[in-house]
Amino acid sequence: MDKIYDVVIIGSGPAGLGAALYAGRAELDTIIIEKAPLSGGQIINTYEVDNYPGIPGISGFELGTKFREHCDRMDMNFITGEVVNFEVEDGIKIITLDDGTIYRGRTAIIATGANPRKLKIDGEERLAGMGVSYCATCDGAFFRNKITAVVGGGDVAVEDAIFLARLCKKVYVIHRRNKFRAVKSYINKLLSLENVEIIWDSVVEEIEGGEQVEKISVKNVKTGENTELLVDGIFIAIGNIPNSDVYKNIIRTDSNGYIVAGENCETNIPGVFAAGDVRTKELRQIITAASDGANSITAVEKYLSTL
Repeated sequence: MDKIYDVVIIGSGPAGLGAALYAGRAELDTIIIEKAPLSGGQIINTYEVDNYPGIPGISGFELGTKFREHCDRMDMNFITGEVVNFEVEDGIKIITLDDGTIYRGRTAIIATGANPRKLKIDGEERLAGMGVSYCATCDGAFFRNKITAVVGGGDVAVEDAIFLARLCKKVYVIHRRNKFRAVKSYINKLLSLENVEIIWDSVVEEIEGGEQVEKISVKNVKTGENTELLVDGIFIAIGNIPNSDVYKNIIRTDSNGYIVAGENCETNIPGVFAAGDVRTKELRQIITAASDGANSITAVEKYLSTL
């Protein structure tokens, strides 16, 4: 008979690694499936993490590395592969990877995170990687002393603009509303920067350029006025789309695709849990994702005790 693990953890961002650490401490027979060969999830692309307790100013890459190293000290079992099918048969969770490999678990924790949301406008796909970016800390260095634009009004957009302002000659921040949704400390910092210009009540309608971004077309949603801005790059930070498509056939999700699960991370399927950015929650941060990892293992242990 094929091996059946106590728990299969899908994803190796802060939620998955947090779950792995707690699973190791609980001496659960565990396997962690990660899509990319580098653990850490989105945080490895974060220039600086200043809100994780005890280690202010650490880079996202370093923090992700530390998370993984902690798990490695406990000899946790990591494998690389993309999950293409998920089903439950007689209470056993069956996970199929893109290479056809199948793993089975008494429980499963879905910690697959989310991906950047796109504008879906002309020029975005064609110029992706040629001035269109979804990660300022990944690509910002390519635009040193150049002109860039950031689209969005949340924490990520404001943080990206602050980061780019350190490198770029000028940064436009384009937001469809007349106020930011970011935390006040971020907003105050952004508004204090002389090389940042805020363009309120506006959306980007087109990205233009030959082999590189050259300009963008911006429309004021209140007046209808169109403006062209000459920019070398555009950074899109308008939220994320949860990586939940594989699981929607049996697991309940909300209208935005997030897996419905509370603080104990339990889904509508017994023995299946969702942790981190992929689940419904008010705050999506590194600390809350890691917390979900711990909570999910506590719930896993309770579930296993009933079998």
